[in-house]
Amino acid sequence: MNKLKFTKDEGTEFYKELSEKIEQYFTKKGIHKTGNKVMIFKIILYFSLDLLFYGLMITSTTTIGFYTFYLLMGLSVLLTAFNISHDAAHGVAVKSKFWNKLLFSLSFNLQGNNAYVWGKNHTESHHLYTNIEGSDIDVLNNPLFRMTETQPLKWFHQFQYIYAPFLYLLYSINWFFFRETLMLINYSSRTIKIEIPKHEVIKLFIYKLLYIGYMIILPFYLLPFGWTIILLAFLLNHFLVSLIFVGVLGVSHLSDFVAHPIPDKENKLNMSWAKLQMCTSVDYNADSIFFNWTLGGFNAHALHHLLPNICHVHYLAILPIFKELSQKHGLTYMEMPYKKSLASHFRFLKGMGKHQQFKPIPFER
Repeated sequence: MNKLKFTKDEGTEFYKELSEKIEQYFTKKGIHKTGNKVMIFKIILYFSLDLLFYGLMITSTTTIGFYTFYLLMGLSVLLTAFNISHDAAHGVAVKSKFWNKLLFSLSFNLQGNNAYVWGKNHTESHHLYTNIEGSDIDVLNNPLFRMTETQPLKWFHQFQYIYAPFLYLLYSINWFFFRETLMLINYSSRTIKIEIPKHEVIKLFIYKLLYIGYMIILPFYLLPFGWTIILLAFLLNHFLVSLIFVGVLGVSHLSDFVAHPIPDKENKLNMSWAKLQMCTSVDYNADSIFFNWTLGGFNAHALHHLLPNICHVHYLAILPIFKELSQKHGLTYMEMPYKKSLASHFRFLKGMGKHQQFKPIPFER
């Protein structure tokens, strides 16, 4: 990973004052930045729904019931990841470091993915160097997609905005079967090479086998259905999870409003870290109670990137402070309805697929 240097600008003062105002808010309220009673309720709710739907699925007597509860379980697990796993990874779901680590490990590893790999690179790469190729692990160099100007433009990229939704269906299943496995042999579309400790490699395969065991093998032996029905449910679950996952996160950093800054030869950016977060993140319906509750604050992505040490249950209360200070310091806060962010995402795919150079368009409310 290329480590970068930042430059002082208006974002520097913005972030300094933002941090001070946020500290004052929590001190005045006499509350912690971590999760509160609402978060405890959400933790109990989502894990209970995971167990409930799995129990109903594993005791189903009809094909319709089996598919229904299988997909509901998949949706519940995804919402658990949005609301619990993510905040726990940042150590803010609850006050206890032990419980944060346990919540994150359980909810992530039991999906068949490795918590260590994602957690470490999410906080040390993506959050630090957002949208910068060679530094942000989430910037891909997948031959089927062109996401940055430095990647070669192929003839078929002109159709990427058309075939993207179909490939998005494979996101989750690709993550489970290939993403982390390919990292082990440095044959990944990720632009950063990852070194995984040996004990994490062992855990990676153990949890993948465990996931296959309770999602495929156990239903086959306990239920009166054949392999075809169970494998189809497994695939449909991953298709559903993939579409929602990409639909929630893809629009935040892949948009024709956001920038993909390029550092100079000395690995220096011509902006501050705070400004980088503001110009590479799109928020949608940031003040929506429904979106905040359902998506765990992922819709307020710029806010989260700047304040990852705060649990999402506080976002709606501190959002006015964030908006006021961004306007005061002359920083553009890109917030819009979800429909507009989705349209922007596909314009980005279309533009990147047709033009050698594709600059972000100015954001206007």
